[in-house]
Amino acid sequence: MTAPPFAVLDPLAHGVGNGYTTGAAAFAPGNPPISPTTPSHGGVTSVKRTLSGSGDSVEDEDEAKKSSKPGVKRACNECRQQKLRCDVVQIPTYQPCHRCKRLKLDCKIDSTFKRVGKRSRNMEMEKEIHELRRQLATQRSSPTAPSPSIKAPPSETASPRISNIPSQLDQYINSELAVNSLLEMRSGLDNASQMRSPNGQVRSSRRLEGITLSADQVDSFFERFFTLFHPFMPLLDPTITPDDYFAKSPLLPWVIIAVAARHYPPDPNLLPSLSAPISHRLWATLADVPQNYIVVKALCILCTWPLPVSSTSADPTFMLSGLMMQVAMQIGLHRPSHTQDFARAKEDLQEEQLRDRVRTWVACNMVSQRVATGYGQPPSTVYDWALVPSISSGSNYQLPEEVEIRLSIERFCNKVTKSFYTNKMDPVGLVNDEQRAIMSNFLAHDFEEIESQLKPGTSVITLLYFRAAGLHFRLSAFFDSPESQDYYLHLSSLWQATTSFLECVLGLDTAGGLLPHASNYILQMIIAAGFTLLKLLNSFFADSVKLTHGRDLFMKTIKAIRTISVATNDLPSRLAEVLAQLWKSGGSGLRSAHGQGRSLENSLQLKVRCRMSMSLVYDSVWRWREEFQTNERGNLESKSAPSSVMDDEPNDVAPAAVKNPTNPDSNVESSASSTADTGLPSEGLLGDGFTTGSSALFGETSNEVFDPLSWMLDGYTDFPYDM
Repeated sequence: MTAPPFAVLDPLAHGVGNGYTTGAAAFAPGNPPISPTTPSHGGVTSVKRTLSGSGDSVEDEDEAKKSSKPGVKRACNECRQQKLRCDVVQIPTYQPCHRCKRLKLDCKIDSTFKRVGKRSRNMEMEKEIHELRRQLATQRSSPTAPSPSIKAPPSETASPRISNIPSQLDQYINSELAVNSLLEMRSGLDNASQMRSPNGQVRSSRRLEGITLSADQVDSFFERFFTLFHPFMPLLDPTITPDDYFAKSPLLPWVIIAVAARHYPPDPNLLPSLSAPISHRLWATLADVPQNYIVVKALCILCTWPLPVSSTSADPTFMLSGLMMQVAMQIGLHRPSHTQDFARAKEDLQEEQLRDRVRTWVACNMVSQRVATGYGQPPSTVYDWALVPSISSGSNYQLPEEVEIRLSIERFCNKVTKSFYTNKMDPVGLVNDEQRAIMSNFLAHDFEEIESQLKPGTSVITLLYFRAAGLHFRLSAFFDSPESQDYYLHLSSLWQATTSFLECVLGLDTAGGLLPHASNYILQMIIAAGFTLLKLLNSFFADSVKLTHGRDLFMKTIKAIRTISVATNDLPSRLAEVLAQLWKSGGSGLRSAHGQGRSLENSLQLKVRCRMSMSLVYDSVWRWREEFQTNERGNLESKSAPSSVMDDEPNDVAPAAVKNPTNPDSNVESSASSTADTGLPSEGLLGDGFTTGSSALFGETSNEVFDPLSWMLDGYTDFPYDM
C-alpha cells in the first residue's frame, strides 16, 4: 500500500521531510498512530505502521522509498524577495544559487525572512527623500552656519544609493538632481527641466502637456491661491512647499495652479489653456485605482472652482462631487480613526495625519452640500458622528471655530432641502402649503440659533455662507400658493434674505477685493438672487418695496456676475445676458402687467419645479427662451436663422452686433445698444472686462445666446402643471 498522492501537497503537512507522515491516510478511521522514523540518506523517509493487536508491518522500507517524494526546497532570501526560481543546494553542502553568484549577492536562507512589498519600499524611499529635502532647507536657511552632515533616516528597506548621500552641500547638488528626477517621475511630470536660483538652489520647472511653468511662476501661483482663494475653502496647508505638493500628487498642484490662474492679469489666457490638460490628467488620475485622500482634496478644490464651461450639460461638477464622496468613503475618511479597516495593510497614523483626514472629510461634506444646493440636486452628504472630531478620532482635536460654523450652516442647508423637497408622495418632491408653513417656523428658529453663534469677529466669507443659506431657505416662497395664509409674509422674508445676501456679496469688494475670486456656489446664489429681484420687482410685490433700492441692487448684481466670470462666453456671462434682457423686457424694474392673461397674484408661480431652490433660475431661463425666441425679440443679426427653438447648431457667421454691440446702426437692436432706456450701467450689457468685438456671446443665433439649460427642456413642449 502506497501513500496517497496528495499527501505531499497537503497544506497541513508541516513535517514533510522531517520524518513525519501526513495526509488523509494518517487520519483514517481505525488506523493506529503513526510512528516517526529517522530520515534515510537522500531525504527519503521510512514509514511504518503497526496494526492493533499485532506487530506486523504493513509496508516495508523499499516500497516506502519508491513512493515517497523529496521534501520542499526553500529558496534563498534574494530569490524569495523577487519571487524567482532558486536552485540553491543545501544538502550535503550549501551551494549558492546561480542568480546570487551572477549578481554577487549574499545567498542565504533565513527562517525569519519576510518579503517587503514594492509599495512599502517606495514609501520608505519617499520618506527618506522628504527628510533629505527638509535637512537641506534647514541648512540653507542659515548660510553662515557650517555645513553639517546630511544623513538620511535609517531604513531597512531604503535604497543604499539614496542613503549614501554625500555629507557636504556642494557635493549634494548632483544628488539633489537625482532626487528631483525621482520625485518628478513619481508625480507623473514629463519633460521637467532643471534651473538654479541665484542662491544656488536647484529648482525644477513644471510641465503639463504643452504648458511649462518655471519654479518661480509655480511659487507665485501657490502664493496667489493661498492669499485670494484659500479663505473660501481652508483645506490645504500653506506651509507645505509646492515641491512637496508635486511629490504627493500629480493632480492637486495643477488644480491649485488652475484656480490661481483665474483673473490672472499677467496671462489671461493661461486658464483656458490649462483647462484641457487638467481635464485629461483628472480623468487619468481617477482611472488609476486605488485612490488616496490627496485626490479627494483635489476634487474638493475643483468642485469649489470648476473649470470654465459655457454649457451646464458639459459641466461635470455635480458628477465629480459624487465621485469625491465615494472615493472618500472607499478609503475610510468617514471613519478617520479606523482607516485600517479600509486598507490592505495596517496604517499607523500620526496625530497630524489623523487631523488632516478629519479636515478633509469635513470639507468633502461642505463641498458636496454646496454643489447640491447650487445645482438644485439632492445632496450626497453623510452627516454623522464622524464629523465630530473629538468623538470620531478619539482625541481632543477640535475643528477651528470658523470651520465649525460653516459646517453647521451646511447642515442647515441640508435640513432645508430634506424638509421642503423630499416628499415621496409628491411627483416633484414638494410638501404641501400646510407642511411648508410648519417646517418654515422650525427652520427659522434653527437659522436664528446659527446667527447667535456668529461673533463680531466672524469673517465676511463665513457671513456670506450664512446669508446664502438664508436665501436657500427663503426661496421656497415661490412654491407657496397665492391663497395660502402666510404667502405675503414669506415673500417679505424672501425679499429680506435676498437683499441681505447681495449686500454681503458687495461687501467682498471692500474685504480685500475677494469678489472676483468667489467660489462657484457663491456665484450660483448671486444668480438666484438676481432672478429673485427680477421676479419680485416685476410683480404685485413691487408696491411693497423701494424700487430705487431694488433697481440699484439688480444693476450691481449683473456687474458682480460679470466680475466673477473668468472667460469670454462662459456660463456666468451668458446668465448675466439673460438677466439683462429679461430686465429690459419686464419694464426695467417697473411694475408690469404683461402677463398674457395671467393675474398678478399668479405671476410669481413657477413652471419648473423639480430643481429645488434653484427652480427659479431654470424657470426664468425657460421663460426667456419662450419670450425671446417665439417672438423673435432680442435676437442678434445672423445670416441664417435656426430651424427651431431647440436647434443647437452653431452659426459660424459673426454678425455686425458682435463687432460693435452699441452701434445704433445695427439692424437688429442688441441689448447693449439700448441701455439708455433700461437703467443699466453706461458700459452696456457687456460690463467690465469685456472687450468690444471679442465676445463670442453676441456672435451666436437666438437660441445660442444662452444654450446651457436647453438640455433640461429637450422633449418638453408642455409642462404638466396647470398655470
